[in-house]
Amino acid sequence: MSEQINSFINWFNGIVWGLPLIILVLFVGILLTFRTGLLQVKHLPRALKYMVKNEEGGTGEVSSFGALCTALSATIGTGNIVGVATAIVTGGPGALFWMWIAAFFGMATKYAEGLLAIKYRTVDSDGHVLGGPFYYIENGMGKRWKWLAKAFAFFGAAAGLMGIGTCVQINGISDAVRNYFDANNEWTVSLLGRDYSWTVVITAIVVTLCAGLVIIGGIKRIAKVSEIIVPFMAIFYVIATLIVVIVNAKAIPNAIVQVIEGAFDIKAVGGGLFGTAMITAMRSGIARGIFSNESGLGSAPIAAAAAKTKEPVRQGLVSMTGTFIDTIIVCTMTGLCIITTGSWNINLNGAAVTQNAFKSGFGFAPNLGSFNLMISLVFFAFTTIIGWSYYSERCMEYLTNRKTKVIAVYRWLYILAVFAGPFLTIDVVWNISDIFNGLMAFPNLLALIVLSGVVSAETKKYFDKIKERKLD
Repeated sequence: MSEQINSFINWFNGIVWGLPLIILVLFVGILLTFRTGLLQVKHLPRALKYMVKNEEGGTGEVSSFGALCTALSATIGTGNIVGVATAIVTGGPGALFWMWIAAFFGMATKYAEGLLAIKYRTVDSDGHVLGGPFYYIENGMGKRWKWLAKAFAFFGAAAGLMGIGTCVQINGISDAVRNYFDANNEWTVSLLGRDYSWTVVITAIVVTLCAGLVIIGGIKRIAKVSEIIVPFMAIFYVIATLIVVIVNAKAIPNAIVQVIEGAFDIKAVGGGLFGTAMITAMRSGIARGIFSNESGLGSAPIAAAAAKTKEPVRQGLVSMTGTFIDTIIVCTMTGLCIITTGSWNINLNGAAVTQNAFKSGFGFAPNLGSFNLMISLVFFAFTTIIGWSYYSERCMEYLTNRKTKVIAVYRWLYILAVFAGPFLTIDVVWNISDIFNGLMAFPNLLALIVLSGVVSAETKKYFDKIKERKLD
């Protein structure tokens, strides 16, 4: 019976994350790109400037940078390490090109999400802010669509509690620590009839305590911690990948050639198999790109809604930089490490691919390479835990009309799920969390299509004001 349930979950996960969702996400990104006049190209410098320069006098709970870091804390995760490796192993180096395409159009989508999050958010008399897809569905599309907003909130709360924010992240952390300190399970303890490495038990306790202390403090504490950890972990990881790429600098030109040739299946043009490898590369790259940067899934605008700002377009631009950082920078560096070292083509999978690339790149000190990757995985997964705690808790607020007792129980269940993660069978949890994560996208994408005219109008109005010098 359990095998049948697992088979059904695997099948349904394939349906949710199949070609229709990928096509829909791309369609929305292309639509918004044209409706905003290639905004992600024309105004990226302005967006990067706004990212580090907070707006004065805006209404909200955290700074724009704090809101961005909260969103990035949940976005930059194991997908930037494991997801990129999976895409390249499955679709070849060409998959990296299609990740760039997903990110390019995804920047327009993330911009629209941030804009609508501010435009339709609610602010209570006590200054408490709540916004995101549920409010731009209800307030933007109309009250008759409230059921769709409720569906999004339910999927979001379930995704956070049942895996994407808890079990799979702590499992990734504990695995990374165990593989580094006790790969052969030499120090074990028996719990519930199974043997676990002491490193797993200690990691579960320490991470749960640290996560609990942050989560209990709410959005302001999550944002403060994210503002410190996110820039540090991103810079640390990029420096580590730069070392790997510089050591393999001679392989960079060939790596670029492999990416372009693989993306368009150029070598197969005269061989009668043209298109097969291209489709595989396209599907793998776009799917993993979407999963990594979360553009269109509706999670990031929940954090964006808390930003101290009075200009929806400004926050939209700040939100857009999240996709640029996540995919164009972080995923690209991971991809170059894997391709220049040839780690994608030696029968390895998942994190082992990136680990091999780091060991190869740090040939002068392989253990240092493994240590850097472990630290990166730990920080990436930990920030995803605290970022998703905020997302899913806000979803519960909307579902329950802000019933504080229910939300408090949910918060403690979330923390308990973090502790339980390393001791659960992770494959089923991954698939369940993937399903709920994917289901979040459909209500959000429908809202983005319906409200694309609002996005276009707000964008035009804002930049007209700048031209008329009514705004700095």
